[in-house]
Amino acid sequence: MASEIYSLSATQTNDLPSLSLPESFYKEHPQWINASVKIEVLSDKTLLVKLVPEDEDDEQEEDPKMLKLFLDALMADAIKDPSILVPYTEEMKAEEDALLEGVTRRR
Repeated sequence: MASEIYSLSATQTNDLPSLSLPESFYKEHPQWINASVKIEVLSDKTLLVKLVPEDEDDEQEEDPKMLKLFLDALMADAIKDPSILVPYTEEMKAEEDALLEGVTRRR
C-alpha cells in the first residue's frame, strides 16, 4: 500500500495560528473526524503526528524510556537514509500473525 501525503494549511483562528487538514483527508478517513491530535517534534524540520480516535482510551501508559530511545534511533536512521526502509507487506503481516497466534497482552 502506498502511503498517502496530505498538505496542511496554516490559518489564524481567534488570533491563534492553527493547522487544518484538507477535507479530502476526512472523506477518505472518517474515523479521524473527532480525533484528538498529538504532535511530537523530532527535529527542526520533522514532526510526528498521532491521531487518537475519540473512543480510544488515551490513559495508556507512556512508552518506557528504553523503547522511546530505540524508536528515536530507528527514526534518526530512517531520516538519514530513507533507502533502508522496506515496505511492510501482507506476507510479513501473515508471518507475524502466525508467530503471535495465541499470545495475549498483559495489562
